[in-house]
Amino acid sequence: MSHAPQVKVPAVYMRGGTSKGVFFRLEDLPERCRIPGETRDRLLLRVIGSPDAYGKQIDGMGGATSSTSKTVIVSRSASAEHDVDYLFGQVSIDRAFVDWSGNCGNLSAAVGPFAVTSGLVDPARIPQNGVCHVRIWQANIRKTIVAHVPIVNGQVQETGDFELDGVTFPAAEIPLEFLDPAEKGEEGGGALFPTGHLVDQLEVPGVGTFDVTMINAGIPTIFLDARDLGYTGTELQEAVNGDAAALARFEAIRAHGAVQMGLIAHVGEAVTRQHTPKIAFVAPPASYTTSSGKVVQAGDIDLLVRALSMGKLHHAMMGTAAVAIGTAAAIPGTLVSRAIGQAKETVRFGHPSGTLQVGAAAEEIDGTWTATTVVMSRSARVLMEGWVRIPADSF
Repeated sequence: MSHAPQVKVPAVYMRGGTSKGVFFRLEDLPERCRIPGETRDRLLLRVIGSPDAYGKQIDGMGGATSSTSKTVIVSRSASAEHDVDYLFGQVSIDRAFVDWSGNCGNLSAAVGPFAVTSGLVDPARIPQNGVCHVRIWQANIRKTIVAHVPIVNGQVQETGDFELDGVTFPAAEIPLEFLDPAEKGEEGGGALFPTGHLVDQLEVPGVGTFDVTMINAGIPTIFLDARDLGYTGTELQEAVNGDAAALARFEAIRAHGAVQMGLIAHVGEAVTRQHTPKIAFVAPPASYTTSSGKVVQAGDIDLLVRALSMGKLHHAMMGTAAVAIGTAAAIPGTLVSRAIGQAKETVRFGHPSGTLQVGAAAEEIDGTWTATTVVMSRSARVLMEGWVRIPADSF
């Protein structure tokens, strides 16, 4: 009886922000996987260990959470304005599909360091000591991200004293600039507020009718008022993820919101689009204890935000959702700025693991709001490098 051999593919396992993922250079993928399609998706699914009916991803590199079931493909950019092109794939844990509909803001922090160490950035752009400004084309949402990567002795500096809530150990700070963050893909249409309104009424049959802010910045996001859901905004993961009925309500809200945002044609399509849109609820500041036991004082934050990713409350905050939070906070009249009590260009919000600061610049032109830049800091680190092995008959 013959058995398929394993194929070795060069890869790097990296942490970026509060996420982890398997990174590939496009040129290192098997030739038939260098173009989008079913073959590439099957390879990535097998790398991560999906679909897994047990929900554990034991036979792959995934960590069985939305934050750790991720893949990244990076290549030299054909554009003179960018150094690299970055493509993000959110791998479903229990279903056989890869969601390419959005970006990962956390792993965006690792793209710059990966590009430098993988030889994808022109050596002339890398200082011996200082900061390398890596110009990234985010291919999923067709946007520019600039990663400011610290360099020491010609090498990426990974260690440091920058602390990021949700990550146990400190590391080097990597500021990220998300330029003109409203998506301009075929689905997003380029509108910051897809419905044209800062606040909409969203009717969800069998669940209720809610005030929502639906924004398309960083990643399509639906914001709700925590009080309308019976929450305070201080909840930790177990308060939501242990409540199957609550998760079903959130998914129903997300699906109907996706239709109203024009992302899908009918609610049944939401099951194959788990990565976008995100759903989050906001509340005014209040003191609470984080998942690590640290106390966050109400006076140290501008608002509370809790967000769901891939059907579960996130342990911290998705980077792309932070872009949406910062943008909505800068615009008067959104549910986010209402929770603050005013519009602010720089806000610090509380999430289950601690706090995060994000800054945004937005302006209103002829009655239409646009966002120009969103800035926040993350960190990144190589965890392992070498090869991943995949059975040759799996893709």
